[in-house]
Amino acid sequence: MKYALVTGGSRGIGRAICLQLASMGYPVVINYRSDAVAANHTRELIEAQGGQAEMLQFDVADGPQTDAALIGWTEQHPDAHIAVLVNNAGIRSDAMLVFMQNQQWHSVVDTALNGFFYVTRRLLTGMLTNRWGRIINVASLSGLKGLPGQTNYSAAKAALIGATKALAQEVAVRKVTVNVIAPGFIATDMTKDLDEKNLKAMIPAGRFGAPEEVAALAGFLASEQAAYITGEVISINGGLYT
Repeated sequence: MKYALVTGGSRGIGRAICLQLASMGYPVVINYRSDAVAANHTRELIEAQGGQAEMLQFDVADGPQTDAALIGWTEQHPDAHIAVLVNNAGIRSDAMLVFMQNQQWHSVVDTALNGFFYVTRRLLTGMLTNRWGRIINVASLSGLKGLPGQTNYSAAKAALIGATKALAQEVAVRKVTVNVIAPGFIATDMTKDLDEKNLKAMIPAGRFGAPEEVAALAGFLASEQAAYITGEVISINGGLYT
């Protein structure tokens, strides 16, 4: 049985992607770090629409914890494997670089970049063995053009894009695709502290995006129809960066 795992799946874009993949027939593993209430709500939403879901707690930035959780899941599901992986977990800790603290740098990079490494390395063997897989990495507009006050976030997301392009070439022969979704300003908890009124004036579409719009793209990339798309970075930003 093919499962889908979404890191940071309890809220926002992650939750919308969980719901999208469940609607496509995948049993979904909802990863979360600490907010069990939100993760359980995501599970309930999936089950309400007739899908299957389970929760899996671990911090993607913690290598040993990630290994233990994923090895444990594999042992409990001997007849299944995770065929679709969405590396969505990420955090912001904005500051001008001159004022940025070590922890602000490391926490952001560890979550977005090291988290990709820890989770993907552990699950890649199953995809290669089964000769099919979809890896979807959620980056950001910030990783493409850079945003002031987000040197840490921009660095992590830009590195994630580079890693995607390299890995895509390593695994394509085994029918595993690796792609990046680069959202612009999406209306989620992560962007609720931003000045939406002024930012909307910069966006040709005149609005923030919805998590469901990002999820629809993730669903396409996870499908058979996207089998010949790999190593790509697909922006979804209302025309803000073209």
